Amino acid sequence: MNTDSLLKQRLICVAVIDQPDDAVPLAEALLAGGLNVMEVTFRTAGAADSIARIRKGVPQIAIGAGTLLSAEQVKQAAGAGAQFGVSPGLNESVLAEANKNDMPFFPGVMTPTEVGRALDFGSKHLKFFPAETAGGVKMLKALAGPFAHTGVKFVPTGGINAALLPDYLAVPQVAAIGGSWMAERKLVKEKAWAKITALTAEAMKVIAQSTKP
Repeated sequence: MNTDSLLKQRLICVAVIDQPDDAVPLAEALLAGGLNVMEVTFRTAGAADSIARIRKGVPQIAIGAGTLLSAEQVKQAAGAGAQFGVSPGLNESVLAEANKNDMPFFPGVMTPTEVGRALDFGSKHLKFFPAETAGGVKMLKALAGPFAHTGVKFVPTGGINAALLPDYLAVPQVAAIGGSWMAERKLVKEKAWAKITALTAEAMKVIAQSTKP
């Protein structure tokens, strides 16, 4: 799966799954809301199992692995069937392992120096993190400006909600948004699938309105 098709819907659901049994119902809830891309973070022991279950049980979902902090975690994610990877920062050994596994990868950046280093490694799609804490849309525009000619694209993540989507999507260098508000950890634990579907559908509606020609 190439990066452009992954980001076509312009939204990635970032989910923390504590119990692998919740993985498939969560993926189905997102799909019912119109979203077919999600990232399962490696913040829990069941992350790899959750990814494997989604890959097998809901093949319509493009499933990625997030919070990948080591080359070993990239190996685990690839072994579980993850179709893309994401990290909060720029780690050269992580990027090298992702390249070795032919895995589309979005390393995290927050400064011009980090953007430059990522470009040196051939990464053109970068996670701007933590987006809102780091200055939000204003900071992202300032960061993107000097690199506009390089073809770099950003996936801002961190503190973004449905109300902020239009502002971020209006930035030409934004390929997609990473967000957890439609599937917060608490909602997943409570198995609030209908609520997750409703929040997802709302986000997709905002995106559709924001991206009209």
